[in-house]
Amino acid sequence: MNPDGQLDMQQLLAAAQQMQEQLMNAQQELADTEVSGTAGGGLVTARVNGQGELVDLSIAPEAIDPDDLEETAQTIADLVLAAVRDAYGRAGDLQQEKMGPFATALGGGMPGLPEMPGMPGMPGDLGTPGAFGLGGPGLPGASGDDPHGE
Repeated sequence: MNPDGQLDMQQLLAAAQQMQEQLMNAQQELADTEVSGTAGGGLVTARVNGQGELVDLSIAPEAIDPDDLEETAQTIADLVLAAVRDAYGRAGDLQQEKMGPFATALGGGMPGLPEMPGMPGMPGDLGTPGAFGLGGPGLPGASGDDPHGE
């Protein structure tokens, strides 16, 4: 602050640039990090990156009962949904960990800035299918209290 109580614009711009660099680094770290979710005691594993993109899905052969294909198909579908929800929940936790400090800083942590409760790509409005709301395109929302759908 200047002696007259005004913010120094150069300091403010330097702080904003530093925060932008930190934000970009955190976003890259999220893109490079993968988390897994499982269901059925490990019969189905879903892997998503920190941005909430599904990058891999595996189903153990033991999940398939050749004598009851119809029931097996429904069971596998349920297990896939549970594993994907678990992975998205973990990705949401990771996003909160990495991006939460930025939302706090932008949402009232800096004097003179209005509160910003939901920013695209930030916790609270992650912009990723399944994150926190566990819904997203084609995924029904979870109704339980467990953020990982377990």
